[in-house]
Amino acid sequence: MRLRFLGSTSEAGACPSLYETDRGTIVVQGLTLTDPDARADLRHVLDGESAVEVPRELLMEIAREVLFPAGPDRRVTDHE
Repeated sequence: MRLRFLGSTSEAGACPSLYETDRGTIVVQGLTLTDPDARADLRHVLDGESAVEVPRELLMEIAREVLFPAGPDRRVTDHE
């Protein structure tokens, strides 16, 4: 599997970050969720899975870039 860096809220481009894979999935790099109360709220965590915490603004920024790659005033359509 190969990763393509999508973005980060860190000025150094380190953690937390998002990546797109060549399999059509997203990889989230962040601090492991260790708070026992928060972990107790997770549902159906399978063996091999973990939860990480990332700033909301990271997800919002990447969503904006995906939805509006030409800027917020101009949406790119499939026929362009």
